[in-house]
Amino acid sequence: MKTPSRAQSATSLPKAPRDDADSRFTKYMVMMGIRIACFIAMAVITPYGWYTFVFAAGAIFLPYLAVIVANVGQDAAPTTAINPERAIDAPRAAAPTPAPAADEPLVIRIAESPRLAPPRDDRS
Repeated sequence: MKTPSRAQSATSLPKAPRDDADSRFTKYMVMMGIRIACFIAMAVITPYGWYTFVFAAGAIFLPYLAVIVANVGQDAAPTTAINPERAIDAPRAAAPTPAPAADEPLVIRIAESPRLAPPRDDRS
C-alpha cells in the first residue's frame, strides 16, 4: 500500500471536475458560435471574394479545433504545488533576545488572559 509522504496542500489541488467540464463546454460553444457566424457570413456577404474562402475555412476547420479544445482536460497544464508555509512571511522581531548563559536554565513562561464572565440576559 502506498502511503503519501505529506499532506495534500489546498493550493495544489486540481480544478473540480465539474468546473473543468463547464469551462471546456463554454470554449466549445464559443467556437461553434464562431463557426456558425463564419457559415452565415460565407453565404450572405456578396460579392464573393478572397474573404469568402476565409469564412469557408473557418466553417470547415473550426469544428475539428473545437473538439480538440473541448477534449483537452486538466492534464494539459499541470500545476505545481505551492508550499503554504513558504508563502507566508514570518514576522520579524524588533531586537534579538539575549541568549541565556550556559549555567542559567532555560525558562519558558506562559501567561493566560483572565476569563471573562458570560454575557447576562436582561430580558426578564
